[in-house]
Amino acid sequence: MAHILKTLNSWFWWENIWMPVNVTWAHFVDRDGLVFPKPHQLYATIPYAFVLLIIRFFSERYVAIPLAKALGIKNVRRVKPQPNPVLESYFRECSKHPSQSEIQGLAKKCNCTVRLVEKWFRRRRNLEIPTTMLLMIIIGKPWFYDIWQTWVGYPFQTLLPSQYWYYMAEISFYWSLLFTLGIDNKRKDFLAHVVHHLAAIGLMSGSWCGNYVRLGTLVMFVHDTADFWLEAAKMFNYARWEKTCNMLFIIFSIAFFITRIILFPFWILRATLYQPTYYSTTPVIAYFLFNGQLLILQGLHLYWGYLIFKILRRFIFLKVSNFASAERYVKYQTDANTSNIFTQNFLLFS
Repeated sequence: MAHILKTLNSWFWWENIWMPVNVTWAHFVDRDGLVFPKPHQLYATIPYAFVLLIIRFFSERYVAIPLAKALGIKNVRRVKPQPNPVLESYFRECSKHPSQSEIQGLAKKCNCTVRLVEKWFRRRRNLEIPTTMLLMIIIGKPWFYDIWQTWVGYPFQTLLPSQYWYYMAEISFYWSLLFTLGIDNKRKDFLAHVVHHLAAIGLMSGSWCGNYVRLGTLVMFVHDTADFWLEAAKMFNYARWEKTCNMLFIIFSIAFFITRIILFPFWILRATLYQPTYYSTTPVIAYFLFNGQLLILQGLHLYWGYLIFKILRRFIFLKVSNFASAERYVKYQTDANTSNIFTQNFLLFS
């Protein structure tokens, strides 16, 4: 067994996977003022994740809850539905929003009234809703303005302290999310969250080990730019500040389309797909691994962008009162017509 693990380890760290021709791990020793990222430094993200969990605990208890009360957000008591294996199985495996004919069929199967089945599903859906009480690192760098600078001097690019802490914070954050999946409200897309968090950790850790740090920080920056506005919109939706929520969602939508539909493919992917071939005629294996994941990510961007567009279209052209109502309609339609697990992974207004 030890021999197998040793062989797998040697294969994983084979230089031809990670770095250009005639470059070995021995070249990544700090020297002459140059500091390089080291794989063993990633172990520090585990204790950092627990630090974030402690911060989250105290901020939720002593900041978030008092702020929620000040904003008039009430923690509504939710009534649990009566245990019913038939309805629970249908809820988990088929649909959270059964049609009228399906409700009638379930009522006959359970020997109860249609009204009771409707009430059961309404209460069961409410349990899935989480309780409502609960860049200077990039902008100052030359590769932010000139994407070609991400490859100048590669792979012997020194690691800056700001880049170190940016990576540590991001990876630790995803570890903390992974650690709390078991105690947070469990959703239909639980497995999607696990896969997403592991993929994010893997992609960031891989770019760290291969010293693709400059590009890695740009990828993280592009994604972090829009997420803040969505979370802010959710918060004000819970506070029932509809105009503020609507404005924040508009800002989020604009930021999303600019960063993930325009900048990511035409700025980031251009730098990862085309520019490496300019500096080297023999791309390493990591070139295909990382770009494959980034292309999959872009596919998700297009899908999520489609959902956001549907919400905007319903709000603007069909005169829905607010984005929260428009999102609920889109999520209902999507849930009724597809089993795609990414729907609730991104837009969770209701």
